[in-house]
Amino acid sequence: MADREIPEDVAAWSAIADELDWEAPWQRLYEPVGDYGRWFGGGLFNLSVNCVDRHLRAHGDRTAILWEGEPGDRRGLTYRELHGEVRRLARALRSLGVGVGDRVALHTGWLPETVVAMLACARIGAVHAILPVALPTEALAERLDDFRPRVLVTQDGAWRHGAILPLKARADEALGALGGVEHTVVIRRTGVDVAWFEGDRWLHELLATGPEGEDPAAEADPVALDPEQPVMAMHLANRRGRPVSVLHGAATLASSALAVHRYGVAEGEVFWCAGDVSWAGAQAHGVYGPLLAGSSAVMFEGTLDVPTRHRTWDIVRRYGVSTLLTTPTVVRMLRGWSRRPPAQEDIADLRRIVTMAEPVEPELIDWLTHDVGGGRITVGDGWGQIQLGGVVRVDNPVAPDSLPDPGFAIVDGDGRELPAGQRGELVLRRPWAGTLRAMEGGGAEDVRQRHWYRPGLYSTHDLARRRPDGALEFLGRMDEVVSVSGQLVSLGEVRQVLLEHPFVVAVEVVERADPRLSRSLAAVVALTDGVAADSSVARELMDTVREMLGGLARPRALAFIDRFGDELSTTELDRALELLMAGVGDDPLQLSWDQVVAAAAATGNAE
Repeated sequence: MADREIPEDVAAWSAIADELDWEAPWQRLYEPVGDYGRWFGGGLFNLSVNCVDRHLRAHGDRTAILWEGEPGDRRGLTYRELHGEVRRLARALRSLGVGVGDRVALHTGWLPETVVAMLACARIGAVHAILPVALPTEALAERLDDFRPRVLVTQDGAWRHGAILPLKARADEALGALGGVEHTVVIRRTGVDVAWFEGDRWLHELLATGPEGEDPAAEADPVALDPEQPVMAMHLANRRGRPVSVLHGAATLASSALAVHRYGVAEGEVFWCAGDVSWAGAQAHGVYGPLLAGSSAVMFEGTLDVPTRHRTWDIVRRYGVSTLLTTPTVVRMLRGWSRRPPAQEDIADLRRIVTMAEPVEPELIDWLTHDVGGGRITVGDGWGQIQLGGVVRVDNPVAPDSLPDPGFAIVDGDGRELPAGQRGELVLRRPWAGTLRAMEGGGAEDVRQRHWYRPGLYSTHDLARRRPDGALEFLGRMDEVVSVSGQLVSLGEVRQVLLEHPFVVAVEVVERADPRLSRSLAAVVALTDGVAADSSVARELMDTVREMLGGLARPRALAFIDRFGDELSTTELDRALELLMAGVGDDPLQLSWDQVVAAAAATGNAE
């Protein structure tokens, strides 16, 4: 189509978009409008059709989902079977009044029903958000209040490390103080008894009934949507106590997920993303990427050490996994769980392992390449952001010439590009199709200014430097949002929760190395007069954070300090506290401000 407008700096996206099916073809690939730009102008698109329907003629009997539950139950769905399930649920959601732009919250784990719900929402133009199953009641209520769904999909219970999490009970308690949720649809997963209220519906019963007197086929028809119509919402870590969510568009998310899957991460036809389904990477690259490519996606419900610590390699062998995508934290656990690498017959089909979501050390890459793979598998490390729709860059891509170039540069505070070896902020000089389409929440303007304060550049707020060979080395974040086991946690939010406790008059929160989580949080607290600085108070403070913000935000180490002075800069204080908290275990540490000042001097001398 010679009359299409294709700017040269984003021309690579044209071939990717042309791999997809369009209800109406796009005419303008990209227009530099506003912060985000506008993609695929003039086109109409449906994400669900591209994940499922367009594969039916060529390989409808190919397995789309290979699922395994934590107790060991298994289920497979072909593309034809997945198509039927998605159509049924799309029809059922419409019978509940859900339409274009309405919101559906999925408080569910890695189940086939979760994927079906994602695709059913996309089919009818609804926006979904997956809320982690491990969220405590207060945090779940906050997320629901932020997202304001019309329908909530949850489970009676969820398997987690051999135990059952009471998801329906938590959802009921969270909904008690909220309005606006018209229906709670419940998946029967564990068989535990649950309370029942007006508006509650069992999923299997809802699918069996549907609207009377209506044409079932018409009720399941997909909606032709604007390419940027939001289909997925993802919660960021709170900024200054204010929630922020980003919204991703149908065709923009699809284009980046397909590009990264096909040209960045995947080798072979069986792909497994070993990470929680609420994680942005799991949705973009564990669901959309393989389904858009017509591959088979492996999905595992539980934790990888149940019933034994060999579960990961059992799954790789059983389903013939060819590419494994996970976090460095998971890889470190796998390395620590076994004295020797997996047997070669367990990984006979494995051709590639890719890590993402946090920095990975060279020795871990060496372990995967040589000890696990014996030199016959390729290993890659991915970098990306929720705001960009997942992975953007892979240091060892499958097809580097076909993967779009985001135009990485490392700049100083004035936006001047720095030479190799110098530390600065990583920016994108070219548009990336997976970039968010909208933000909402009280802190949205703060996030917008954080990323788009330089004209023509996307500021990542990540620190990096370029090695002499041209490779990028990522050095962590510039702001107070840190990644703990692949989930973003705001140091400011943790600090605020602790300051609101009546025992606390001052607090500092830092991240530190953690042998189990790779990175975790540590808190240093000054108490009000008369409060004993003992283990019971430390547990209460840490548990308060867990109850309000979730388990990953809970400090894993805590110290009591006599006071905080003003002699040190923020950087000096953080470095000193990181040093002092590095080896703290379960028992709280007793610190004096003089010790902190001395540690700051020691770190300064070491530099």
